[in-house]
Amino acid sequence: MKIVILAGGQGTRFWPWSVKNRPKQFLTLMSELTMLQQTYYRFRKWLPPEKIFIATTDEYVPLIKQQLNYVNNEQLIVEPIQRDTGPCIAFTAFKFIKDFDDEAFATVPADHYIPDDNSLPEIFTLAEKLAEREFAIVTLGIQPTRPETGYGYIQTETDGNQFNQALRVKAFIEKPCLEKAEKLLKTKNVYWNSGVFIWKSTTIAHYMKKFQSEIWNTLTRNKGNLSRHQYSILPKISVDCAILEKAENIYMIPFDSAWDDVGNWSAWERLNKKTTDDNLVLGDVHLLSTKNCIIKSEDRKALVIGVEDLIIASTKDGVLVCHKSQEQKIKDILKNISDGSEQSEKSEETN
Repeated sequence: MKIVILAGGQGTRFWPWSVKNRPKQFLTLMSELTMLQQTYYRFRKWLPPEKIFIATTDEYVPLIKQQLNYVNNEQLIVEPIQRDTGPCIAFTAFKFIKDFDDEAFATVPADHYIPDDNSLPEIFTLAEKLAEREFAIVTLGIQPTRPETGYGYIQTETDGNQFNQALRVKAFIEKPCLEKAEKLLKTKNVYWNSGVFIWKSTTIAHYMKKFQSEIWNTLTRNKGNLSRHQYSILPKISVDCAILEKAENIYMIPFDSAWDDVGNWSAWERLNKKTTDDNLVLGDVHLLSTKNCIIKSEDRKALVIGVEDLIIASTKDGVLVCHKSQEQKIKDILKNISDGSEQSEKSEETN
């Protein structure tokens, strides 16, 4: 089978450490290796290099070649512009079909932390067999350990023996509020959605034609060769919303090893050792009467006095001061700023 590493996102929830010109997948968040390098080597343990592809956008190709200098152009699937995972996965499937390739492949995010990956070959082998069934989609589910509001959830039909039996998916559940997340934690047959999917290109084509005909027809009409403008008008939609929440033949395999989506500051905090008074500090930071804070300071001395439960980050790209309870709003405010800038630029062009 093939692996397609999704490495085109901008990682806005990790701002200002992760920024548009160098998002989190290209940062050394968990080791001396970047998240992209860790993901690539995870699959190179048992797959040859020609079976591992990287889906990204034009602007990140130089970074990928810098960090994985042995990856050739044939292993890169380059979108003209970032349009979320729905168009990206459709674009990837179309390219494989165009090359008369309908081998099952897995789409995997570039920012997952999996310290013990020894069971992955067995799991992916089972997933590949299931994905050969007609219009079947396979995903990996993670047993919840806390009421997480930053993940989507999967509800399955019945219990089964882990790794020996896949479970049929009953429903995908959107990222919940805290109250709902606490209820889901106590509900049987509910798992975190890992964002890992295994499928054939023709399966993706089937569901895209059925549920997202605008995306698939645009790719077909242009034979997959879209300009930036043509690609930019495709719906910006996640693959979950595009087809997964509507498809009827989905299986889930439980993955019971340690796993984390290093998607935001809280995730980084969970996976690193804290110092005195439950603070997590990186850089030249000096504290007084400060508790339960995440603090990162680049290239300058920082003094933090008399606060608690804050995320404080200072880099060359900006400064963030945020209460931990409001972390999910970082992405929203950055989107508002970005949308405002785009509108201003369009207005200036019109005038």
